Amino acid sequence: MSPLEQFLIIFTVSVIIIFSPLISKMTHISVVVIEIFLGMLAGFFGLLYSDPNFALVSKFGFLYLMFLAGLEINFQQVKAIRQKLALNVVAYLLIRYVIAGIVCLFFELNIAYFIALPIFSLGMVMMLIKEFGKEEPWLNLALAVGILGEIVSIMILTVFSGWLAFGFTVEFFLSIVTILAVSGTILVLLKLFTIFFWWFPEFKKYIIPDHDRLDQDIRFSLSLFFIMVAVMLYFKIDVVLGAFTAGLFLKLYFHHKEELIEKLSSFGFGFFVPIFFIYIGTTIKLEMLSLDILSDAFFIIAVMISIRLIAAFFTFTRYLKTKQTILFALSDSMPLTFMVVIAILAFEHQMISQEEYVSFIIASMLDGLLLMVLIRKLYGWFGLMRQSQLPTPH
Repeated sequence: MSPLEQFLIIFTVSVIIIFSPLISKMTHISVVVIEIFLGMLAGFFGLLYSDPNFALVSKFGFLYLMFLAGLEINFQQVKAIRQKLALNVVAYLLIRYVIAGIVCLFFELNIAYFIALPIFSLGMVMMLIKEFGKEEPWLNLALAVGILGEIVSIMILTVFSGWLAFGFTVEFFLSIVTILAVSGTILVLLKLFTIFFWWFPEFKKYIIPDHDRLDQDIRFSLSLFFIMVAVMLYFKIDVVLGAFTAGLFLKLYFHHKEELIEKLSSFGFGFFVPIFFIYIGTTIKLEMLSLDILSDAFFIIAVMISIRLIAAFFTFTRYLKTKQTILFALSDSMPLTFMVVIAILAFEHQMISQEEYVSFIIASMLDGLLLMVLIRKLYGWFGLMRQSQLPTPH
């Protein structure tokens, strides 16, 4: 690659990172959608090229995004799900996958669709919370369900990537056993750390002091991130699990350090995560867009929304009533981040065609864009008043 091409990549990515939030504010479109779209345009006009270093940095951006997903987990929110409602949550999860399986069998779609259609992702839900607040019952429930769903999604993605790498071979089943063993070990270690920090709470201050002039909090956080990624590489497990676990550890034991969580989040969403989405945009060739691809994209969107509406009305109408159930289902129908990840994995392993890959990316973009607008409109049309807590079942 020539010096000019290297200059163009660095310069173009930097310009997109600077201007995408400004464009997002003016257009009221998700900044993620803007980043993917600008990445597409830059690739189309020859400003961004296929480059191993660019791909590597984008991979780091994706792992950091999974690290931030672990930091988003709100354990108080999980505990807030009452025992009666917990059964509804489990039913909601199961119904989603049952309907997805029926759709895939009927339309003869492969396993990539089965995993992608009911997948969870908290990213867009967090944007809705910033706009409407956690006081909204439908968003309160969406966050609680999304937390559990995202943990399930991380595990499914880990198994899926292992299956793509090994197929149904002895190595695949050994990798499953390894994943279960490592996951079990992680849970045991988390429990031991809980006990240890309960007996010796002052030790937290040695790790991350209250008054820190040496940026020890950032050093510890990023070192933990890379150590967990290295552990997963050693055991040949998808590194997504390691990145997520590192974020989970920090959220569990250092949640009181709000400035740390804010610094890590700002560092990620301000620089590395946008590079990942810009890179995704460059993988889409605008000249490939056709009516067939757009129709496939709208089919994916329609199925995703339908799955969640049906599952939500079966399980949560009693608690949220009709209007808020609709808003809950729509807020849960924007798995942009994980949809992109599944599309990348499936395409890299030739499970889906390039046209299908583009359909998935376009669907994830349009889905986030259209539903954000629709939710705002419905919220106004329904005339909903904010409530401080989820209705208690009688």
